[in-house]
Amino acid sequence: MVVLAKPAIEQLSAIKTCKLTTTFFSGIPIIDLSKPDSKNLLVKACEEFGFFKVINHGVPTECITKLESEAVSFFSLPLSEKEKAGPPNPFGYGNKSIGSNGDVGWVEYLLLTTNPEFNYQGFESIYGKTPETIRCAVDDYVLAVKRMACEVLELLADGLKIQQRNVFSKLLMDEQSDSVFRLNHYPPYPELQEMNGSNFIGFGEHTDPQIISVLRSNNTSGLQISLKDGNWISVPPDQNSFFINVGDSLQVMTNGRFKSVRHRVIANSLKSRVSMIYFGGPPLSEKIAPLPSLMEGEDSLYKEFTWFEYKKSAYKSRLADNRLGLFEKIAAS
Repeated sequence: MVVLAKPAIEQLSAIKTCKLTTTFFSGIPIIDLSKPDSKNLLVKACEEFGFFKVINHGVPTECITKLESEAVSFFSLPLSEKEKAGPPNPFGYGNKSIGSNGDVGWVEYLLLTTNPEFNYQGFESIYGKTPETIRCAVDDYVLAVKRMACEVLELLADGLKIQQRNVFSKLLMDEQSDSVFRLNHYPPYPELQEMNGSNFIGFGEHTDPQIISVLRSNNTSGLQISLKDGNWISVPPDQNSFFINVGDSLQVMTNGRFKSVRHRVIANSLKSRVSMIYFGGPPLSEKIAPLPSLMEGEDSLYKEFTWFEYKKSAYKSRLADNRLGLFEKIAAS
């Protein structure tokens, strides 16, 4: 499924490359949501990695396969057709350019709001059929994944011994929740591998600003996370499970106890990678600050801010920037 235009390598100088390791990290926490000890394992994973894999997640297989089929159909279309759904402003189809600050990657994507009132009419002229097909696939998938994300957040609250079990999940369930959904496609580019043994960076290193991110991809490698020592490790692909990231907002709400994981995607030179990411965000007016019940006499590491303020600041930054830096409290010397 090679669907991006194939310009000469020198025309792609803005897209960084790196060597793709063939060694996968075996220490990724795997959390079985059906087990009684999952809440404590989830807390440990969020503290050590800010990242984990969940199994027995309860998301119906048909929801996953239906949406992946729709995504593959869309990304297989000619570029001229896909561009009818763009440019992303902020929602819609994008190609190589990520955001408005000069970040680029070997990726094409659809960025969608989870708001049920989102207008899919732009897809009608592309598919030549009713846009209800892709709308229903996205809605069904997001509903199931959000339900699972909320279960994870409530287990985390239990594990942290927070009395209000829905302290995190209520922000995703709120009718005004500012959550978004993204479909990414990283096409293969075998010529690059043949020329210099490198792969394109599909999506550069960054943290996610929201509360929680839920990722599922096809069985193609490419996802990497940064460990505490700064080393990058490759995550083994698993098309039947979900990978979950701690976001910046959850890091703040736990006063730094949970870590927002820095991650990136390396495009596979031989196989297409299709990923689906649900970014669970709070309402725009929600105040983000460390929870008093988790402070235990500690000082807050962060200034209070609204999600709107943080989102506005984050989207003005480059991908690799430390987005929370502006909101950290500087200790008195």
